[in-house]
Amino acid sequence: MEEQPHGGALKRTESEPVEVPEMNMLELLQEIALGRYDVSDRQLRAAIAAVQYTHAKKGEGGKKDEKAELAKQAGKKFGATPPPGHLRAVK
Repeated sequence: MEEQPHGGALKRTESEPVEVPEMNMLELLQEIALGRYDVSDRQLRAAIAAVQYTHAKKGEGGKKDEKAELAKQAGKKFGATPPPGHLRAVK
């Protein structure tokens, strides 16, 4: 914060952008939270806004969607089974 010559409210100073290596937004936010990067306010707000498009919150998918996804992954292990031959239609 920077003092004004005539008194009054403090003026925010614009911080300089920092060069950050290529990483996903969630990793970047974790690094910022741990104090490994000192980024500008604008960069921080942009990272927070962008992370919602790359990482879903745990509760957003819902339990049914999560179970369906797990079932789909489990089904890929075994493949499709052919229908039994002895259950043909009888006339």
